Amino acid sequence: MPASSQISPEYVADLEQRLARVEAANTALAEANARLERLLLQSRHARFGPSSEKGDPDQRNLFAEDIEVAEGQLAAAGEAADKALGKAPRQASSTSRNKGRLPEHLERVEEVIEPANTSCPCGCGEMVRVGEDRTERLDVVPARFRVLVTVRPKYMCRACKGTSHAQAPAPEFLVPRGLGTNRFAIHAVVSKFCDYLPFYRQAEIWRREGIEIDRTMLANWAGRVAFHLAPLIDALIDDLKASDHLFADETTVPVLAPRTGKTRKDYLWAVVRDQRGWGGGDPPIVVFQHSRSRSAKTAQEIFRDFQGRQLTVDGYAGYDALSDPKKTNDPWGMAYCWTHWRRRFVEYSRTTPSPICLEMTNRIAQLYRIEAEIRGKAPDVRRAVRQQLSKPIVDALRLWLEGQLDLLSSSSDLARHIRYGLKRWVGLTRFLDDGCIEMDTNAVENAIRPIPLTRKNALFAGNDDGAVTWARMASLIGTCKLNGINPQAYLEHVLDKILNGHMQDDIKSLMPWNFKPNGSKYS
Repeated sequence: MPASSQISPEYVADLEQRLARVEAANTALAEANARLERLLLQSRHARFGPSSEKGDPDQRNLFAEDIEVAEGQLAAAGEAADKALGKAPRQASSTSRNKGRLPEHLERVEEVIEPANTSCPCGCGEMVRVGEDRTERLDVVPARFRVLVTVRPKYMCRACKGTSHAQAPAPEFLVPRGLGTNRFAIHAVVSKFCDYLPFYRQAEIWRREGIEIDRTMLANWAGRVAFHLAPLIDALIDDLKASDHLFADETTVPVLAPRTGKTRKDYLWAVVRDQRGWGGGDPPIVVFQHSRSRSAKTAQEIFRDFQGRQLTVDGYAGYDALSDPKKTNDPWGMAYCWTHWRRRFVEYSRTTPSPICLEMTNRIAQLYRIEAEIRGKAPDVRRAVRQQLSKPIVDALRLWLEGQLDLLSSSSDLARHIRYGLKRWVGLTRFLDDGCIEMDTNAVENAIRPIPLTRKNALFAGNDDGAVTWARMASLIGTCKLNGINPQAYLEHVLDKILNGHMQDDIKSLMPWNFKPNGSKYS
């Protein structure tokens, strides 16, 4: 190093440049370390933390259940003490307090409890009944088996020497000379595709009752159900293809690869019609389709015959081909999901508190409060309110975000999350000009949620045909749930109709929304 008296300006400039490079490297290293720490925390949260941003109230109540159990024990102990001391039990305000609270369709089994003696203590004779107290309590009969014996008497004319005879025709069964009834087969299907209970677990349950029903038999019944319901599912798909303003999403499904003993990752694509947000008249539908790929080519193939041209998705690039005039002659209008964009800032703020994330979530919450007020209103009303109240918030939000980008490092995660939304701004703001568009893909996310639960319990589909059957049965049962219909009652009804010769040209009369259940709706 030269003496201080001999330090040249060039040397000082060189030192300053080297110092600046070191400081830049240190800054980049600090950002990289911070990013790695965020990734580690996010990985831990993904593995061990709650999957929902707002949390499941049932999960939060798990800790309170033990307290509630203790309160029940305390109440029972107090009642036992009062009884031992001869104290009268506390009277309820009304002896009919439970009346009317239980669904009307439930069977009522009356238990009449008469006094041991109805003679007047004064010797006047028998007392006269002048009223009664009625209390309704909910009871349950655990699932039980029974054997349905079908008897078809034969009749013959003796005078004709046996030439004249009569016998009722045998009813149509799903499995001729099979072990189970149609109702049993439907129960197995609903248990798997609605209640996430795979066939091998069902077989274990029945085995505890002494009934040996192999899972392969249950699977065979499910295949027969799918075969007979195929025209109905095809009609459901055709109805959806004629619809506009749809939602789409996809999820993975493991499928056993032939001759490998391993599973591969396939996909179920979900397409939903749900017009309840803007008071539309078409009933909701969900249709799942199986594919081996998540590519843009697969998306084009799935939506090839659809007449609708407005799709709400999560921003996945595989859908971009649908809106590209260079790749399709009739491009779709794509609306993107605000919830997915918001989720990026929520995830970031879990590991790195940021005023930008807080501001973003607060502004998006303002938009959702407006949406809550106009849900179910006519499209013109929704559009007018959005133009008046939501548009100023959205316009100001974009200017604010663009300003934040100037203050952030271009390589930071937060800048990347901001650019994610700005790049999709046209699709994110499309809801402002169309009252039939929702701000998010919650309709399809809610419909697709049972698939991961079934996937977790069933482990994998045995082959491509099994995955296709999974998709088609999930479509029919999911549509039942969207329309508030009990899948068990509905599938029993339509299977009986189809087995007994329901005309194919009148198949639309069997759609879930045309079903008139005698009992309660699905919940």
